Amino acid sequence: MSMHGGAGGARMGMKSLRQDRSILEHQLKRGTLPRILQFAKPYRTVLWVFLAAVVLDAIVSSISPLVLRAIIDKGIKGHREGLIIGLSLLTAALAIGDAGLSLFERRISSVIGEGLIFDLRARVFAHIQEMPIAFFSRTQTGALISRLNNDVIGAQQAFTDLFSNVVGNVIVVAIVLGVMFTLSWQITLVALLLLPVFLIPARRVGRKLGTLFQRGMELNAEMNMVMTERFNVSGAMLVKLFGRPKDELDYFEQRAGQVRDIGVRQATYQRFFFVALSLTASLATAFAYGFGGVAALHHTLDVGTVVALTAYLTRLYGPLTQLSNLNIDYMSAMVSFERLFEVLDLEPMIRESPDARAIPDGAAQLKFEHVDFSYPGAAEVSLASLEAVARLEDTPRTDVLHDITFEIPPGTMTALVGHSGAGKTTMSMLVSRLYDVDQGSVSINGVDVRDATTASLNEAVGVVTQDPHLFHDTLRTNLVFARPDASDEQIEAALRSAQIYDLVQSLPLGLETVVGERGYRLSGGEKQRVALARLLLKAPRIVVLDEATAHLDAESEAAVQRALDETMSTRTSLVIAHRLSTIRNADQILVIENGRIAQSGDHEHLYAEGGIYRMLYETQFARQEL
Repeated sequence: MSMHGGAGGARMGMKSLRQDRSILEHQLKRGTLPRILQFAKPYRTVLWVFLAAVVLDAIVSSISPLVLRAIIDKGIKGHREGLIIGLSLLTAALAIGDAGLSLFERRISSVIGEGLIFDLRARVFAHIQEMPIAFFSRTQTGALISRLNNDVIGAQQAFTDLFSNVVGNVIVVAIVLGVMFTLSWQITLVALLLLPVFLIPARRVGRKLGTLFQRGMELNAEMNMVMTERFNVSGAMLVKLFGRPKDELDYFEQRAGQVRDIGVRQATYQRFFFVALSLTASLATAFAYGFGGVAALHHTLDVGTVVALTAYLTRLYGPLTQLSNLNIDYMSAMVSFERLFEVLDLEPMIRESPDARAIPDGAAQLKFEHVDFSYPGAAEVSLASLEAVARLEDTPRTDVLHDITFEIPPGTMTALVGHSGAGKTTMSMLVSRLYDVDQGSVSINGVDVRDATTASLNEAVGVVTQDPHLFHDTLRTNLVFARPDASDEQIEAALRSAQIYDLVQSLPLGLETVVGERGYRLSGGEKQRVALARLLLKAPRIVVLDEATAHLDAESEAAVQRALDETMSTRTSLVIAHRLSTIRNADQILVIENGRIAQSGDHEHLYAEGGIYRMLYETQFARQEL
């Protein structure tokens, strides 16, 4: 079985030795192993089949040298042609059986490994989706992807590579050493004495490789970050606008050069490992042939025994090397599991209440009652390892909203105005429960959003932000994301209401046009109108617009505003905007200042009252009116 010796064993030993030495010093959390076994439960039967195949394969592969010995000593020296042919056929049968078992092992290990990867990824992905928006605003996307890729694969190795190699190698070493001691205890003893000659320098090389490997990962991450930032639309545009392609090339070459240099050093140390293993095996083989050859001349050993011993030597060093680094392989797998459990143990701040009830049907009434709010601290929503920091900041919470109380009657529009940072967007996010209030309540038709079912809340509230996101997919896919069962007629009606139907019709592929990363193939106004069409297709009872017309020109804004006025005439609307066309038509305007409602009323009342609203109007809106 090739995976237990020779080049396969060398590769596995190399993989172990290059791990970061700090893994050995890691203290596993209590309860990690029982949690891991919970993930293995669905695969118990398959694991036993896999174990049986590994054991059988190890036994079969260890028989071949004994058959070879019999061919030489019994067949060739005894001039027994029939025995030679029979044993040769047995050798062929063993080789075929070994190959079949190896293929079967690979198939079973794939079923276990890929199934485990699927289970872990699906579990972590589902859990991450439950996290609040504050979690995503702090964590690095690359760190999350690493958990779903590198750590999941590392954890999977505990059930496949590590499991099969430990069991197979233990059996191979036990059988090989037992047979070798039976054949010649002297040669076996020398072979074992030569093992430290290889392992001692190999471990020193391994420690050096651990450092190089860790640094290589960091340098590759830096190089990949450069490519990611420069190859997305925004980064590429910035480079072109500032005309610095040569500087960017030099910047990239500097990092790519570091990756190249450390790759050369890694390759050199890796080659030293393989050379040391090959040299040790060659020395042991040379001794076996020398000592055994002399013994054969004096008739104290048979020639077949000498040949069998040299064959066993090639099957001994690889498994022994892997077993000597078993603790590193084990700890590496355990650390990967811990990093996954670290994410799974981070409790979402916002969850559906056990006794949640649906928001009653009918026109929606939105009410804020004595709402206080402050953004959660880092320790409440994130992990230091996902933010690439040594420890999370421990700054105290800062209040953002103070005693906010207002009501939006069904079918009316309320506008929020105020300086940047006053708390307007924060208030809009409380409606869709992206955050939960600290004090007070936000309710829809008398149901606190914290007590509402997630499905009914999502159905009731629709949001368009200032910078809406579009997936790198077709227009149709982006639209039906709001309503998967929407018909072509409903899609057309939404596009017409958002004043973008004619543009879609003019495209060669129509709704099948791919919008590009973040919708960059569309202009800002076109992307905004697609987002509005998506909102209209959803047809929510409460509409939240956070400067949704900010990217539209005057003509497009007027057309979209007419569509919105018609659409929102039967809906409850909360609008954040600085444009006169949006603010003056509102039934109620709330002026937000430092997280409080400073003024409230309609346009005429607030303008006549003076204060903050009149100042905002005269500085931001008077020019538009003129």
